[in-house]
Amino acid sequence: MGRGRAKAKQTKVARELKYFSPDTDLNALERELRSKSHEPDDVTADDSRDDDDYGDYADWASHNR
Repeated sequence: MGRGRAKAKQTKVARELKYFSPDTDLNALERELRSKSHEPDDVTADDSRDDDDYGDYADWASHNR
């Protein structure tokens, strides 16, 4: 397939995604959001996990500047 046909296909797909608006089930969305708001917040566990995940990157980034 040539570049013109590929670009036309990409444009068609992008246009379909841009203008396609499926019906949203607002009741299901509300139930999902309510269920997440009742979960306990464990801030200390999240903070320690974030430090482990990004600690090595922060060390690497500071050495490469």
